[in-house]
Amino acid sequence: MKKYRVIIMAIIAMGIILIGTSDPLTSFYKTTGLIINGMNKDLKDEKSNSNTNNSTKENNEEKNNLSKDNSKFLICIDPGHQSKGDSNPEPVAPGSSYKKARVSSGTAGVATKKPEYVLNLEASKILKHILEDKGYSVIMTRESHDVNISNSERAIFANNKNADLVVRIHADSLDNSSKTGASILIPEEGGRYTASIYEESNKCAELIKGSMKNSGIQINGVFQRGDLTGFNWSKVPVVLVEMGFMSNYNEDQMMSNPDYQRKLMQSIADGVEEYFKTR
Repeated sequence: MKKYRVIIMAIIAMGIILIGTSDPLTSFYKTTGLIINGMNKDLKDEKSNSNTNNSTKENNEEKNNLSKDNSKFLICIDPGHQSKGDSNPEPVAPGSSYKKARVSSGTAGVATKKPEYVLNLEASKILKHILEDKGYSVIMTRESHDVNISNSERAIFANNKNADLVVRIHADSLDNSSKTGASILIPEEGGRYTASIYEESNKCAELIKGSMKNSGIQINGVFQRGDLTGFNWSKVPVVLVEMGFMSNYNEDQMMSNPDYQRKLMQSIADGVEEYFKTR
């Protein structure tokens, strides 16, 4: 307001100065018109800045509220494999007499020669950061390569932490080097050990699948598995994303590209976010 008082006083002073001109009234109107237009512009700028600040404040409040809502959900990310496999057997399910190796070291890239366990952890760390940015609470079964955590122990870890969802990150390999595309594995619908978590796992998988398609990522589909130890020991919904085929020269290189990794993990995170909107 002090600024406008100064401007008004300037108008009055200008009017007095212009009294002696040949056409004082016209000159006065012209001069005051310029000043008043300047005042109106200042008012508009202030109003615009105020609206922008209010909009930014509302967006920040909305983001903070979203983060508070998402923080109640705990997501466990399981980067598949580890630097050294462990061939010692463990039950494929609670109480099962059938046993499989505790954990393998996974495959390796035909082009990059990168071990799968390295790729899995790279991608998982990106996914963790994206999910945390969305406000979710995130834990990981491993954050280094030099570990020895069996498939059942990974599932039990998530169970004991009361996780709301487990996302397992892997990469595929086949003798057929032409095969490409991501796949999503979920627990078996009628499985003895997984029937209780099938529905939610499938719901999440379908939303991730849709998100990946929308991002232009090749996705082969959602497939049920009843033979995976990490599924059979899980008491919470779980999805396993096979990011692509390390046995395909081009896809192997693509999966090690940081930009593609982020695009892929962003699509997974967006699908997970859609899933929790239904919870």
